[in-house]
Amino acid sequence: MALGNNTKFYETPNHPFQGERIAEEGDLVSRYGLATKEELWRAQSELRDYRREARRLLGDSQGDAEAAAEAGSDFLARLKRIGVLDDEDSIDDILSLDVTDILERRLQTIAYRNGVGNTPKQSRQFIVHGHVTVGDARVTEPSVKIDVTQEGDIEFDETSPLSDELHPERAEGQ
Repeated sequence: MALGNNTKFYETPNHPFQGERIAEEGDLVSRYGLATKEELWRAQSELRDYRREARRLLGDSQGDAEAAAEAGSDFLARLKRIGVLDDEDSIDDILSLDVTDILERRLQTIAYRNGVGNTPKQSRQFIVHGHVTVGDARVTEPSVKIDVTQEGDIEFDETSPLSDELHPERAEGQ
């Protein structure tokens, strides 16, 4: 089934003018260097989908967490592969996840934590402008989820001027 251009992958807040929520969203947007609140809403919707699937699996197995984990083994394996869950976490732990757990797994955040940029926004700019590779592939989407195994493979593209350690935009000690 092909998705049309009118399909949104997020839900907007039910009450648009709540000062506390707006302040919290602003904090997350600046802390993770997001371009718009839409990116935050996408992460919140993704988390909502994970929780919904976990509740469905638990409901289908009448609350038996082991049976639910067995039925949702692919789902759990995917969340562990992208680093949202730790290896020892179970299906119950999905219900206690926070939106920051999703935001931490974005390429932009991991690249910043690995020292690709001085700030999350600068890391985002380097990614969007095509200066960053994951493994052998150039990635220009800052929101892509990075597998735990790929975290060490994030670096500047060798053809980029930023691959020179003396480039003025590079952070100290990169």
